[in-house]
Amino acid sequence: MAKNELRLLGAWFSPYALRVQIALNLKGLDYEVVEETLNPKSDLLLKSNPVHKKIPVLLHGDKVICESAIIVEYIDEVWSNNALSILPQNAYDRANARFWVSYIDDKWYTSIRNTILAEAADQDDEAKKPHFVRMEEALERMEEVFNKCSEGRAYFGGDTIGIIDIAFGSLWGWVRVIEEMNGRKVFDEAKNPALAKWADKFSADPAVKGVLPETQKLIEFAKIRKQKWAAAAAK
Repeated sequence: MAKNELRLLGAWFSPYALRVQIALNLKGLDYEVVEETLNPKSDLLLKSNPVHKKIPVLLHGDKVICESAIIVEYIDEVWSNNALSILPQNAYDRANARFWVSYIDDKWYTSIRNTILAEAADQDDEAKKPHFVRMEEALERMEEVFNKCSEGRAYFGGDTIGIIDIAFGSLWGWVRVIEEMNGRKVFDEAKNPALAKWADKFSADPAVKGVLPETQKLIEFAKIRKQKWAAAAAK
């Protein structure tokens, strides 16, 4: 497939755009990334996603698909002839995977976002503490989920990267940002040994390694955006 038939409206710092890129890479598809600065939002983005006006957006020829989880499922279904499946084939396992993706977005992403906003607002350690506690609780839960879903294999999805891996791993870079900016460990390899092995394996996969943002680059981005995040937190 030619690049101009598959275009992704995204941004290098967006974990949700990263999800789509990983899915496209896993399927071995040729695509073009249209980098959005979001300041201001491009006419193409506003036209393509007039409801939410957010990235990512996948343009497949004249078709427009929005929302990262929906896009990933679309990619998996359209290119189902590819040997690698991102979602489980079994209906129950597929429903279970969707549940944990929802949990990741509701608990894991929210706790990360709130911790970053607390940092942007220059809150003290005591004020940040509840956010760190929620992050640690989410990690403990995901350790349990991994041990159950992986059945001793490399990924949540089994032998290959699946949708839970993509959802969880897309936020991994921001965990490192929080650790660096706060001088505090969030991810403890001793408490989460299975996730520690998973993180190394996931980050080294060719579908992920080429698009995973560097921690230092994300930190610099976070510093630049600090004032904006602080203003958003004050609303």
